[in-house]
Amino acid sequence: MPADLRILELAIGHAFRDPDLLVRALTHKSSVYEKAPAEGTLGDNEQFEFLGDSILGFLVSESLVRSFPAYPEGRLSKLKAHLVSAAHLHEVAQAINLGDYLLLGRGEEMSGGREKKALLANAVEAVIAAMYLDTGISTVHTFVEQRVIGSFIPTEDVNGRLVTDYKSALQETAQSLKLPPPRYVIVKETGPEHAKTFTVEVRIGKEMSSQADGCSKKSAGQKAAQLVLERLLSTPAAPATMVDGSGA
Repeated sequence: MPADLRILELAIGHAFRDPDLLVRALTHKSSVYEKAPAEGTLGDNEQFEFLGDSILGFLVSESLVRSFPAYPEGRLSKLKAHLVSAAHLHEVAQAINLGDYLLLGRGEEMSGGREKKALLANAVEAVIAAMYLDTGISTVHTFVEQRVIGSFIPTEDVNGRLVTDYKSALQETAQSLKLPPPRYVIVKETGPEHAKTFTVEVRIGKEMSSQADGCSKKSAGQKAAQLVLERLLSTPAAPATMVDGSGA
């Protein structure tokens, strides 16, 4: 059995009128295959994944068009591809501890299914579909804005490529500018266990640093790295003295 689903409902910001929808969204096909016919089942979440994928794509597209009205189609497509990617949805799933609630077959459980990127990304889409079927698009819109899009602001490197891994990009940029490597520190954790907010600080040398909040340590670190990266990219030439103050 999955962990208490009321905690998951708090994390996603929606209490289901029909709890069976949420249970189905969390039911992997491996769990259904292992049940005897007499036990009965609500079915697996594959159809919900299909529906959720379309709903997510629409809501992300709508949000990007509103947020970036001057962007051409090609640039919007790149941003959308990132936000609906398995890698990004995996982070969303981790932030709400979705893996703890999945209903898996024994084989999938033993093979680490609760941590698999594709499986968790698909489960996020299935939960989106379940929310939509339960109360409509407005509830899903809130979840997507808060959990999937969040405070996402696109950043491009010096070659015009979209940066999605800000920590790696900051590491490479600092190295190319002959600056000290970035150092990350968790400053604080606030909020209840099911909806914690983490504050992470990234520092390069003694002078340059930024802090950011996120619903996971990873997302907070990425946001903090983005802030410093944007400062570095906006400086034509960043000498080492700007950061470490040594002048060496």
